[in-house]
Amino acid sequence: MRGHESSVFSISVHASGRYAITTSSDTAQLWDLDTFQRKRKLNIRQSVGIQKVFFLPLSNTILSCFKDNSIFAWECDTLFCKYQLPAPPESSSILYKVFAVTRDGRILAAGGKSNHLHLWCLEATQLFRIIQMPTKVRAIRHLEFLPDSFDAGSNQVLGVLSQDGIMRFVNIQTCKLLFEIGSLDDGISSSVISPHGRYIASIMENGSLNIYSVQALTQEINKPPPPLVKVIEDLPKNKLSSGDLKMKVTSGRVQRPTLKPRESKIQTRILKQDLTSNFENKENELSYGLNKKRLQILLKGYGEYPTKYRMFIWRSLLQLPENHTAFSSLLDKGTHVAFLNLQKKYPIKSRKLLRVLQRTLSALAHWSAIFSDTPYLPLLAFPFVKLFQNNQLICFEVIATLIINWCQHWFEYFPNPPINILSMIENVLAFHDKELLQHFISHDVTSQLYAWPLLETVFSEVLTREEWLKLFDNVFSNHPSFLLMTVVAYNRCCRAPLLNCNLKDDFEYFFHHRNNLDINVVIREVYHLMETTPSNIHPDSMLDVFTALTKGQYPVFNQYPTFIVDYQTQERERIRNDELDYLRERQTVEDMQAEVDQQRVEDEAWYEKQELLRKAEETRRQILLQEEEKMMQQRQKLAAAKRELKIKEMHLQDAARRRLLQLQQDQREMELRRLDDEIERKNLTRSQEAVAKEIREEADAYRRKVHLEEDLFHRLIDTDQTQSQKAQQIIEENLDQAEQACLNTDWQIQTLYKQKCDDLQRDECYQEVARLLQENRRKEIEVLKAMMEEEAMKWKEAEEKEFHLRSEKKASALSDASRRWFLKQQIGAALAHAENPSPKEVSGWRNEQGDLGRLPRTSQLHVSETDSSAEIPLNRKAVEWDSTEQNLMKKVRNLRQRLAAQARSRRQAPRLLAT
Repeated sequence: MRGHESSVFSISVHASGRYAITTSSDTAQLWDLDTFQRKRKLNIRQSVGIQKVFFLPLSNTILSCFKDNSIFAWECDTLFCKYQLPAPPESSSILYKVFAVTRDGRILAAGGKSNHLHLWCLEATQLFRIIQMPTKVRAIRHLEFLPDSFDAGSNQVLGVLSQDGIMRFVNIQTCKLLFEIGSLDDGISSSVISPHGRYIASIMENGSLNIYSVQALTQEINKPPPPLVKVIEDLPKNKLSSGDLKMKVTSGRVQRPTLKPRESKIQTRILKQDLTSNFENKENELSYGLNKKRLQILLKGYGEYPTKYRMFIWRSLLQLPENHTAFSSLLDKGTHVAFLNLQKKYPIKSRKLLRVLQRTLSALAHWSAIFSDTPYLPLLAFPFVKLFQNNQLICFEVIATLIINWCQHWFEYFPNPPINILSMIENVLAFHDKELLQHFISHDVTSQLYAWPLLETVFSEVLTREEWLKLFDNVFSNHPSFLLMTVVAYNRCCRAPLLNCNLKDDFEYFFHHRNNLDINVVIREVYHLMETTPSNIHPDSMLDVFTALTKGQYPVFNQYPTFIVDYQTQERERIRNDELDYLRERQTVEDMQAEVDQQRVEDEAWYEKQELLRKAEETRRQILLQEEEKMMQQRQKLAAAKRELKIKEMHLQDAARRRLLQLQQDQREMELRRLDDEIERKNLTRSQEAVAKEIREEADAYRRKVHLEEDLFHRLIDTDQTQSQKAQQIIEENLDQAEQACLNTDWQIQTLYKQKCDDLQRDECYQEVARLLQENRRKEIEVLKAMMEEEAMKWKEAEEKEFHLRSEKKASALSDASRRWFLKQQIGAALAHAENPSPKEVSGWRNEQGDLGRLPRTSQLHVSETDSSAEIPLNRKAVEWDSTEQNLMKKVRNLRQRLAAQARSRRQAPRLLAT
């Protein structure tokens, strides 16, 4: 039963038990529970979800409630939309979450996340009442009407379970709170009410299950109304006298009228007619508001009941009490021992159908002991089980009603077929078709062959499903004798093929298989037989009228020979006990045999294990012997190796001893040589000490002399360097100032020259503009000549500066040569003094230095000026002269660019004037 994409949260079953609706948030599907196939599917938009879809009680209408508060009513068969409920008023608009419908299907209660309840009248399709719950109620989780035995399905009490776990019961007419169950500390999670409204089962939030008695909670709900009249009892022999009826009625609420005898007689006659008509009406009135006469008229007109109302009509015709408690007690007894192996005798493919059949037959066997021994009971019950497999209570009560009414006197000759019933059928057949009966007799075909197979299977073997349903529409609507007449009618309608049968096997096959027959013809023939059969042989004179099952508890069924059943029960119990004893003994023997086999297996395993252990022990012994041989060989090898090592060790010790002796001898010899050397060294030490003392004194005097000379020389060098650095610093400063002055002068000259040139250019331009155009070429030549002259002058100036640069370079070279000569002279004098350190030369050198120190000031200045350039590092001078040359070249390039720009401007001036 697939088809839902999301989880199913609601299942609603039709009153007939044939259809069911499964609901999920995205779709609702209608299923046929007989075939478990999907008939219809309700498709919706994704934006609108389904809240609930369910059948209305005792109706063929489907109510669908969506999450946008839209409610539609559909026809079950065609799914035609019957009506839509209008939108509720905006002042009390709530999103519906929970729903409840009265048993008569007229009032719909809806609630949600609010303390308001909406009551809809489904007949008028309008909202007729809004009930406001107490302020403590903020949301409604569950709604359910409380059934009442005296309100004819128009339930007046509504149970409202709110978010606080308290279920409040209110009267929807008076809007009064009658009672409540649950509390804030012990709240209710979910609740359900029994079909007759006697008990309330609630699952509490703490996990417990509470059962409440409605009668104990209130005395006003189930209080019956006061009787209008007394019950009229039947007189013996079903005869009613006007006087007795008048007394009964008078003894009720009306008083006896004081009229004249004649008027009393007339009044009595009128009263009798009214009471008779009331009796007929009361007999024909069925449950759920149906009338048997009207149903029979409908049946004769159409030949069958509407398919969608058939189960509902059958329940009304059979007046099923729906004794849930009694049926549950029968089911609680479990599977009867007579039907434990039912699947072996009747292998049904559907496991569910087999399970329902087993439960139904067990319930019948627990109800009456004879049904546990009735061999044809599964055949009789199977079509009803298949038809009502989704409602086992209805199935059981239909079969029980069938057995009580249409199977009367069937069990009087038990375990044989009902000879009395078969005789009735044979008498009717003899009256209406003697030829066919004579044919049966001539071929030794008794009523047990042409009538009993049809009765014990209730025609399920010879009719299709539709034909069988149509037949039992008529059977349940008529007297119990109608079923027996059907057997006669079936034989009469099939008389042609039956008259052609000559073998008994052919007759058996004919009454156990389907035949080409029109069921409508058979039914018409049954009605004809019911009307034309004489009363002396008519079965209705020997069968009782229809009797419904009693409410509360099922009636006792003992219309069978109890001694036979008891005997069979005892015999079966004895056989069962014998079989149990046999099974126990066989089980004991099997256990003993199993123990013997197990012991034998264990013994064999032990012997095998011992053999394996012995073989393993021998193997290990051989391995140990081999290992011992290997150990012996290894020990021999080890002893030989030890001997060899011992010999080697002895040789090594001998060699080490010899080396040690040689080493000791060498050490003694070395010690002797050391002593000899020590003696010789002591003799030489005495002569060497005097020489060493003289050498040390001479070395100390020489070191003092060298230190003094170096000190004087460094002092001279420091003085000379100080004077040279001062002179060099003065010369550098003067040179920087002269160079800066030269640069400034050059810059000023260039600026003035540029200004002069600009003035000349402007004058010439003005003159050229004022003059005639013919003189432009001459002026240009003059300008070019002037530029060439100026260029020559610049080149001359550049040559002069280059000459000055060369002179400066020569002076620098001379200063470098003079400085090198002086250093060489000083270094040579120092070297000469180092080679010949005579006191005269040293003093001469000092005098020479002193003379140099006493030179005139002018010569010192001349030397400083001459040698100042020599004190400047060579790389610095090179960098300075390179920068000077670059500046000159840069000035020349700039001058050429300015001259070229002036020439271009002169050439363009006439053109500008012409333009």
